[in-house]
Amino acid sequence: MSEREPRVVVGVDGSPGSRAALRWAVRYAEQCGGEVTALMAWSAPVFVEAMPMPPIVSDDESRARAEWELRKAVDETTALLATSARVRREVVRGHAARALLDRARGADLLVVGSRGHGGFVGVLLGSVSMHCVSHAHCPVVVVRPDDG
Repeated sequence: MSEREPRVVVGVDGSPGSRAALRWAVRYAEQCGGEVTALMAWSAPVFVEAMPMPPIVSDDESRARAEWELRKAVDETTALLATSARVRREVVRGHAARALLDRARGADLLVVGSRGHGGFVGVLLGSVSMHCVSHAHCPVVVVRPDDG
């Protein structure tokens, strides 16, 4: 039997689905004595020539915003659940699915929301969760917003 505590990686983007996934992951980690890594990925905005150009946001501002959003989600969730589970926060630059798959290498479980920011209304699985389910090297739990 391994003495290592189970490692759970959860994707967080601030959406209702990711908030539910974070709650699920924290509850699971508390029950099994594991540690949660809450991961938020960010990328620079993409501009399309036909669209009006939005205000330019620096990489530092984008990263700071992602760190703030993640800290808020984790702090609110851990306070709500009054949990003793350890939750580490990690913000990385890059595509969400790739970042989650990379961070979940060697993890015991990857938890994602069924839909985050983006996607099409009515789609049951978002592109990130579908990609994770298809390519992860560990079990993946997909949590719907009303499941958390």
